[in-house]
Amino acid sequence: MFLPAAAVVFYATATLASSEMASVQDATLEQVDEKTDNYKEIEHVDDSLDLLIYLILLTIAILTTWVFKKKRLAYIHESGVSVILGLIIGAILRYTGPAHRSLMADGTIYDPNSTGIISWNVVPTGPKANPGIPPNMLKMNISNLTYTYTYSSPESNMKPEDLTDIQEKATFDPEIFFYLILPPIIFNAGYSMRKKHFFHNIGSILTFALLGTVISTFVIALIMWGVTQTMKIKMTFLETLHFGCIISATDPVTTLAIFTDLNVDPTLNGLVLGESLLNDAVALVLVGSLEDYGKLFNTSESDATQVAAIFKAILHFFSIFFGSVGLGALLGVITAILTKYTHIREFPILETSLFFVLSYSSYLLAEVAQMSGIVSVLFCGICQAHYTFSNLSQESKVRTRQLFELLNFLMENFIFSYIGVSMFTFSRHRFEFLFIVGALFAIGVARALNIYPLSLLLNIGRKNKIPCNFQHMMWFSGLRGALSFALAIKNTVTEPRQIFLTTTSLIAIFTVIFCGGLTSPLLKFLKIPIGVIQEDSNGDTLPDRDGYEEPESESQRTPTQVRRSVLARSWKSVDSAVLKPLLTHSRPTLMDTMQWMGPVARWLTTEEQMTGDSSLREYEQFARAERKGLPTTTTTNNTTDDENTLSHGD
Repeated sequence: MFLPAAAVVFYATATLASSEMASVQDATLEQVDEKTDNYKEIEHVDDSLDLLIYLILLTIAILTTWVFKKKRLAYIHESGVSVILGLIIGAILRYTGPAHRSLMADGTIYDPNSTGIISWNVVPTGPKANPGIPPNMLKMNISNLTYTYTYSSPESNMKPEDLTDIQEKATFDPEIFFYLILPPIIFNAGYSMRKKHFFHNIGSILTFALLGTVISTFVIALIMWGVTQTMKIKMTFLETLHFGCIISATDPVTTLAIFTDLNVDPTLNGLVLGESLLNDAVALVLVGSLEDYGKLFNTSESDATQVAAIFKAILHFFSIFFGSVGLGALLGVITAILTKYTHIREFPILETSLFFVLSYSSYLLAEVAQMSGIVSVLFCGICQAHYTFSNLSQESKVRTRQLFELLNFLMENFIFSYIGVSMFTFSRHRFEFLFIVGALFAIGVARALNIYPLSLLLNIGRKNKIPCNFQHMMWFSGLRGALSFALAIKNTVTEPRQIFLTTTSLIAIFTVIFCGGLTSPLLKFLKIPIGVIQEDSNGDTLPDRDGYEEPESESQRTPTQVRRSVLARSWKSVDSAVLKPLLTHSRPTLMDTMQWMGPVARWLTTEEQMTGDSSLREYEQFARAERKGLPTTTTTNNTTDDENTLSHGD
């Protein structure tokens, strides 16, 4: 009989086709069980070996990074080390190892004594059997058994004899990136962010992230559309626009790590960090909006319908973006309320578990609601750091910080290692030299048309101008990395998508290794201030040795630190008067800021808030003095202390 097993494209499960022919089925099932056990054993060993290879790769990367830090080698970062090691391991897997399967392309009976994976070329027959679109599920009747095969991916570009079991297994399902790898990275970016400089420059950051990403996307699309007209493989402008969205997602992890090590000027650090975070979110939502527009555009016939499709895509972008922001903030608020108004902090392990589960739920909730999980988990991290963190016990503060820093470090190094490995092991790469060179040129031009004109416009209204050397550094900091790669590898069915993946991978490798390595020399060349250590002592998000964040007093602020945009000042007033008193144990309380709420304000104020400098008795004295029109000097000094506390997480 024919005994099928899983190939590159399908994974199989078996069910009985009918309840008849019991004697034949008994014999058949015994053989199927034997072969299934054999296949599962082979699959288990291959999976274990692949995971072991990646763990060994991470181990080598960690030790190599330690050596570089010990020797103070500033020309290569751990991300670059991971990419280089991944390339080496990928080349070894590609050009070594035995052939893995006996290909049965013509229906030849497979040798039952063989232990390899079987692959059949199945051609549908009948007038309606092959509509041109692959089915989600395929059922095949073999020896009175119906086997169900689920769709996985298109056929490899490599020859079957050049593909090994380990090489195939070294390439994971793209969904793993979006569900397991990217969420911890994005969440930690929001959770560990220097919020003070982020919110002080929120107007500029939003301009670079929103308007700048759109400019970059269209500039890259226009240049690459012109490049594709000289190639054999033609692409539509919609396809090059899709590539522009993918490659516009920046990931300056190497640059930001060097900024932190060298204590670069906090304004530059805040601009680069904030722009990269929101830029990733905007690029991801742009990709989804563009895909929806493509569906509407392909089904529309009249010009009026196509114009309507454009407006629907724009509306979809803003609804997805702000809806995702709202969902992430909602989960952050729920976590803050639970940690403030319950005594779960008495059990730190439960508190940390609740924090982790609700934070990850922000990603899944957004995906279920057909929003953007990446945007949601980013703003959930920002809200958790701004509100929930101050409610946590000391153990949970340390534990959550270390947990997400560890996950971020491992996941980032893993994905950069995977980019290097996949250059040799992924079977659907397509190299187009002209497209790759054109893409490198396009992202440089697009980045320049993003940074320099927008900086010129922003400097008109900014008191703290963005100097030219900062602009040059921001242009250079537009590295590509994890998110661009994840978006590119998600769909590699058509030739243009395969070209997008190969080009994105090469650009990520080039920028991480070379641009990341040149960051330190460029900082010196541009004479950008480094060693600005006063921000470490005064910064509002730096934890001390116990994991607590130290507040910043008014006397410690420099003149440039109090210059905020109108948007930042508006947010600060609402945050100080309503959100912080409601969601945290910080002071002043709602009884101080929202006196008109009366008993409700007292009910929403916890004992931890009341046991500060301003007690309930002092509040009652203050309220009586207000009613009698007497001077309220009782709380004057406390107000200054409370304002100091508010700088925590500014």
